[in-house]
Amino acid sequence: MRVASAQAAPAADVSPSSWPAAARAVALLTVAVSLLLTAFAWPSVRSSVHDVPIAVAGPAPAPAVEELTAVLDRLLPGGFEVTEVADGAAAERLVRDREVYGAIDLGSGTPQVLTASAASTAVAQTLNSIAAGLDRARGTGTAVVARDLVPLPAGDPRGAGLAAGALPLVMGGLLAALVLTRLVRGSTRRVTGACAFAVTGGLSVTAILQFWLGALGGSYWADSGAVALTIAATSLSIIGLVSVLGYVGFGIGAATMMLIGNPLSGTATAPEMLPGLSGALGQLLPPGAGGQLLRSTAFFDGQGAARPVVVLAAWLTLGMVLCLAGGLRARRAAAAVGDPAARATA
Repeated sequence: MRVASAQAAPAADVSPSSWPAAARAVALLTVAVSLLLTAFAWPSVRSSVHDVPIAVAGPAPAPAVEELTAVLDRLLPGGFEVTEVADGAAAERLVRDREVYGAIDLGSGTPQVLTASAASTAVAQTLNSIAAGLDRARGTGTAVVARDLVPLPAGDPRGAGLAAGALPLVMGGLLAALVLTRLVRGSTRRVTGACAFAVTGGLSVTAILQFWLGALGGSYWADSGAVALTIAATSLSIIGLVSVLGYVGFGIGAATMMLIGNPLSGTATAPEMLPGLSGALGQLLPPGAGGQLLRSTAFFDGQGAARPVVVLAAWLTLGMVLCLAGGLRARRAAAAVGDPAARATA
């Protein structure tokens, strides 16, 4: 009985936290939930069409093209960045190459609105909605025809699977970084584990999206490579931060990917529809670059993939460099204290 009482005594001696400490916890939670709401709601609420690149095709001289551009400015002021091309074939080529989101062809007799819903359903819907406005504004009585040059798969005509898959990719990279930094010792083993998970995770996630949900088209292997590169860039960059900064690095990396990268990725709409320069910023982070790369491999035969590949490769390289720096620092520290076991696992 005395032993039991002795064991229970320390618990009885634990005093409750002070009221100021409880107040600080409440304040911290309030700030955290406010930041979360701001990060995820602000881009959606302030989303609009601005400077979206489209093409307008018409024969030279181009008074009709200039007139149409003026009409577009009246319908959606500042909404489009117009590229003038000679004919409909050139306009289609720009759409399929992911240089523009859509086009309006005035050179084929009946005006046509060309869209690519696989590039952005939101932009495609906007272009389709202005077709009726063009009918009224031009006053010709000729109906504007809408054509979807690069449609989404029949199994996911709204692109819901692709949009919903963005968050699990970020979470997968974060989870890999957390598990590997907690359970695996040694920079080389952590990097190897992150790369191996990127491959297996890419194959698994792509199989679900492509074969079960029907949300992706294109080559399964190319799509898997895009997903794997996104996971690797996310997880390795965070593992590298942890190697150099400790678990503060995990907090910085997680906040960057979740609170900045994911909301500003533009995967659900388009980067150009996000407020200000936030869409451009989002494309410099792994979630945004990964979403654009997956669209390119799944629907555009790799067109427009160069820039996101460079961004993801840069983050992956940064992560490896940080891991190398952290490993070398750990080896030097172990050598200073003469710990051979620590040197072997650093």
